[in-house]
Parts: sequence; C-alpha cells; structure tokens
Amino acid sequence: MGDRKYFGTDGMRGRANTYPMTAEVALRVGLAAGKLFRTSDDRRHLVVIGKDTRLSGYMIEPALVAGFASVGMDVRTFGPVPTPGVAMLTRSMRADLGVMISASHNDYADNGIKLFGPDGYKLSDEIELKIEALMDAGLDQDLAPSNKLGRVKRIDDAQARYIEIAKQAFPKRLSLQGLRIAVDCANGAGYKVAPTTLFELGAEVFPVGVEPNGININAECGSTHPATLSEAVKRYRADIGIALDGDADRLIICDEKGQVVDGDQIMALVGLDWAKRGLLTGGGVVATVMSNLGLERRLKSEGLSLERTKVGDRYVMARMREGGFNIGGEQSGHIILRDHATTGDGLMAALQVLAVLVESGKPMSELAHQFDAVPQLLENIRFNAGKPLENDAVKAAIAEAEAALNGSGRLLVRPSGTEKLIRVMAEGDDEGLVRRVVSDVSAAVRAAG
Repeated sequence: MGDRKYFGTDGMRGRANTYPMTAEVALRVGLAAGKLFRTSDDRRHLVVIGKDTRLSGYMIEPALVAGFASVGMDVRTFGPVPTPGVAMLTRSMRADLGVMISASHNDYADNGIKLFGPDGYKLSDEIELKIEALMDAGLDQDLAPSNKLGRVKRIDDAQARYIEIAKQAFPKRLSLQGLRIAVDCANGAGYKVAPTTLFELGAEVFPVGVEPNGININAECGSTHPATLSEAVKRYRADIGIALDGDADRLIICDEKGQVVDGDQIMALVGLDWAKRGLLTGGGVVATVMSNLGLERRLKSEGLSLERTKVGDRYVMARMREGGFNIGGEQSGHIILRDHATTGDGLMAALQVLAVLVESGKPMSELAHQFDAVPQLLENIRFNAGKPLENDAVKAAIAEAEAALNGSGRLLVRPSGTEKLIRVMAEGDDEGLVRRVVSDVSAAVRAAG
C-alpha cells in the first residue's frame, strides 16, 4: 500500500479551512471520486451527500457538489443525517457513491469526508489510493461536456427514511412504552432522528444536545463527554441514557444511576443476548486491539471467541464480512450490527440494548455489568518529527514491558491514525504493574520524539 497523502484511518479529516480540509481539496475529491465511479455506460450516475451540523459543512458541501456535477454525476444532498444513514441510503437509492461530511467526535473546528461504495460499505484502501492518484490532476481535466453536467437536488425526506429503517431494527414484539429515556445527540447529525425514533417506538424521551448552531457540536455533550448525559439521567429520573457522537455512529450508555457503560460492555450485552437467541453468527464478536481483556474472557466462558483487529471500524467490518460475524465494534462505542447496518450506528445499537432492557425487566445497572474489566491504562504522547517507534531505546523498553506482563496482560504501542500521537496502552490483572509498564514505555517514547 502506498503512502496516503489525504486519507487517514477513517476518510479525510483535519482543521476546517486549512489544508487538507479546504474547499479546493473538497472540489478535487468530487472531481476524482466522480471520475472513478463514472463508468463508461450511458446511464446517469448518482452520488448522495449527507453532513453533520458543523458550520464548515456549508463550505465543503458545495465544493464537493461542484466537483461531482462537473464530471457529470447527479447529486442528491440530504442535509444533516447520521453517517450510517448515508451508508444505508447510498444502497437503497442505488447511488454509485455516498459521501458523509463530518469529523465525527472531534470539535466543530475540524471536519472530514468519508466515502461509501454502492454497497453501503466504506471504500477500501485501494480505492481511496486510486482517488488520491486522481486528485492532483489539473482542475480542468476530463470534465463532462456542457450537455452532460450533473443535476443537483436536495432530498427532504432523508431523515424520515432513516427513522423508518431504524424502527425496523427494533423487535416487533416489544415496545418502549413506559420507558423514560434521556438522549444526548451531541448537537450533531442525530439531533432530530434519534429522539423521534425513540418517541415513535413508545418511549418518553428527554433530549439534550439537540440545538445545533454550527459550533456547539460535541461541545461538553455527546458520547465524548458522558457527564452531561449522566446528569440528565439523574435530572429526569430516566431508566437509561443514550449518548451519540457528532455523526451518530457511536454510542455510550448510562444506567439509571448515571454510571457510564462503554462499548465493550454493550458488545457483551448484545452479543450474549443474540447468542442465547441463536441470532449470533460467526461464533463470536469482532473488536479491536483496544477492547478489554475482560470482554475476551467473558465471551470465552460462554464458548464464544473475540477476534481482534487494528483500530478503526473499517477493519472491524472487514473482519466481520470475512468471517461471517454479525456483531463487532470498538470500546469507544462504535458498534456494528451487520444485520441492520453496514457501518457503526449509535441509534441501531441503542435499540438493541433497549430490546434487552425491555425484555429482561431488569434495571439497566444490572445489565450494564457483563464482566469485570481488568485495569487498563492509556497514555497519548505527542511527538514532533521522525518515527519514535523505530528508535532502539523504545524497542528495548517495549520488549522489557512485554516480558514483565508475560501472560498476565497485554501491551499495545501504536501511532494514532489521525494525529501526531503515539498511543501506549497496557492492561493486566496487576494494576501497579500496568502503571509501571505504561510509564516506562511512555518515557522512552518521549525521549525519542
């Protein structure tokens, strides 16, 4: 795989209005992706575009539209809709390509572009590299003749379509009647669809983070700031709290006491419930190298496996497709339910948790604790230049740490896919040892970088 110039682990991302998240680069993405997905046959080609609530979406969307239309692709814009909604609608509207404009859980100053193929799945590394290769061409190359330009329309019912698809994922035999649900939409893409879906399924809904103004997305709210949800759960005496991130593809839950439940516990809860009902496929769950050892042990105790991949929901999904698994995800709350969606979907995942909650009749606090998490510590170290992980002292520190943890835990040292950070994570039964190991390796990385 060549070096990626524009795309990172999850599409393109960066500070809005500075390279590479400028209008010019967005225009180039539209031109390049449009050329790649425009096949030789004579039919009209279609791209659908959704976005979250960031101010910079108003700059990036028209630039993408101009790029696509100028190479002859028709465009449908959705306005604010969750990332998984764009993935679904790409497929259901038979589009050639889907685009989501969002920087997910980052603050409003950042933005990003994610691309989906006609099957609703994120594009492969190979296709992203082909798009990159076309992006540096002249802006006037290979344009459509003036009678073949793309036509552009706003689709007003995109949110309603997504709500209907989401409701289908909740078991018919159940209702949310009588349930008090606090939902924090992070002032993001799910601000209308999530409360509406829960209300239409019968719940009493207490929404927060539903007043986007372009710059308050993820600000002191949403899945990256669970204190706001926790407080709302207590304030409204809710039975459960649900927090989404800016593009609604991840989920964090609070029980009725306001205690936070992470993605690992959610995967265990839904995975074990599906296994019991004979709905789980693949014989286990797919997660990343960041998921807690406790999850692996809990699944193993039920005869199920935990398959681990690199960090990034696209790698989780690739492994799920390969091995026929229907549940996977990340500790951060990206939960992928392949029976219902082609990418992480916070609302769909919440509905599965709610199904278990309603059916069991137990309080959420009882269901939330599926396993004892082993102590896990993560430290992020900024570096300015070079490749600290290729330094001999760092390699030696890592080898020593692995020997110390020998069999009783795990060490993971990796560069971030989106920032100049080295992430050092260790976990194990002995908390003191975990702390020491992380501190030693972090010190070595700091000295090198």
